[in-house]
Amino acid sequence: MWIANSLRTRMLEEKTEREFGITSPTLMERAGMAVFDALQQLLPDGGRVAVMCGKGHNGGDGLATARMAHERHYRVDIIMTCEEHEMCELTAHQLELARRVGLEPVFANDCQWERKLHQITARDVIVDSILGIGAHQEVRGPVRNAIQAINRSGVPVISVDVPSGICCDTGEELGESVWALRTVTFGMAKPYLFQGIGLEHAGYWTVSEIGLPQVLLTEPTEARLLDGEWVASLLPERLKASHKGDNGHVLIIAGSKWMRGAASLAARACFHAGAGMVTVAGIPSVCDSVAANVPEALLLPLPESDGVIAPEASELIFRYEHKFTSCLVGPGLSTELPVQEFLRKCFTMWSLPTVLDADALNCIAAGVPMPTSECVLTPHPGEMGRLLKSSIAEIQSDRFRTVNHAVQEFKQCVLLKGPYSIVGEPNQPMMVNCTGNPGLASAGMGDVLGGIIATLMAQDLPGYYAAGCGMFWHGAAGDICAELIGPIGYKASDVATYLPAARARIVSACHEV
Repeated sequence: MWIANSLRTRMLEEKTEREFGITSPTLMERAGMAVFDALQQLLPDGGRVAVMCGKGHNGGDGLATARMAHERHYRVDIIMTCEEHEMCELTAHQLELARRVGLEPVFANDCQWERKLHQITARDVIVDSILGIGAHQEVRGPVRNAIQAINRSGVPVISVDVPSGICCDTGEELGESVWALRTVTFGMAKPYLFQGIGLEHAGYWTVSEIGLPQVLLTEPTEARLLDGEWVASLLPERLKASHKGDNGHVLIIAGSKWMRGAASLAARACFHAGAGMVTVAGIPSVCDSVAANVPEALLLPLPESDGVIAPEASELIFRYEHKFTSCLVGPGLSTELPVQEFLRKCFTMWSLPTVLDADALNCIAAGVPMPTSECVLTPHPGEMGRLLKSSIAEIQSDRFRTVNHAVQEFKQCVLLKGPYSIVGEPNQPMMVNCTGNPGLASAGMGDVLGGIIATLMAQDLPGYYAAGCGMFWHGAAGDICAELIGPIGYKASDVATYLPAARARIVSACHEV
């Protein structure tokens, strides 16, 4: 599914009318029907509905919904957040149609408006059609009062296209915003569904195509939402006659005396993701920990300097570099000066496809030059902030913009972690993940993700595709953990353990389709 920002959505609607003759009034009627269908699902046997409408096209969608509900014997109140003369032409037309069937809205300048606003607490469902995708300024006046009343009411809310008060393109709150139980958006998914307060306030969301031409809906945009079929088509197959050497040999450079477990988590993830061989390069105490926890892993003990990898360890890495097909660098390394010097020496002549994670990213942010080989950077918001010299608030204010910025800055594939992780690469559409759950927000999950991506790269999947498949697969394993263990409290090692089951589920679902 492609994702469209507000500008792209307007272009889609204009192209629909210009090239296919499907007019805006027709689309508004279909939008109203889509929202009414959602209303029927929440309230199948009729009931009292308050429809809160604004002056723009979003308000017209709400008026169409109100009329359809009234015609099917719902008791409908329409509360406008504007004065009648402020309404746009299409919305004014919907007002006329509503009046023809006996509905009479209450406008913001009506003496009854405040009383009607207080009465919404007695309704069964509220339809929020105050502000749409064009809202970018802080909400004020009757609009703000209406949004506050909706949130105080305790009544389930269906938002039309976007919860009022949420910026469509960033997910940021415009002062106040509706907290919806359900959001029905149109045409394509919107950026606010995947970032900022928007991803929380949208509630359960669906996309209604409302009859837009399929040829337009399948045109590539700047970003797409991943699906299991796409991932299944890219996951490397295991040939019957294959041996361990055919399935990739991952080098993991990780760990320090303070963080010895990260290397074990990454190694375990590589094996559960299907790597033929895994070698962990680290200081002796890290290698001892890996030997105890992941006995399948090969070990490359490195010289140590005060509990971290010593700079001269680079010579040992280069001596064995030809044995490996990909590399994961960074989990638990620390950013001590010996580590920075070690990475500086390694990266100057680096040729392996590499996942740069955790402290490798922090060292790059501190001035260590990046490798020139194919890389996937996997920062969380804090690490991304250090890389781009920005605050976490700036990073999170528009995650799509952040990924674009990082891709332009580093000219490599970038995976920004978090709810709805985003992957970007030069000259490619961004990919947004749809698997995973809040239980993944705990220590070690990034080490597991890095191991998955490194394994896929070791099996000749380009970094962009390895990152997209890896984050989907990682989230799917987290979803299995939430089902079988519980939504909160499962560990990164549990996610690694369920990687084979998650892969099987992804592939079997594709075959069923």
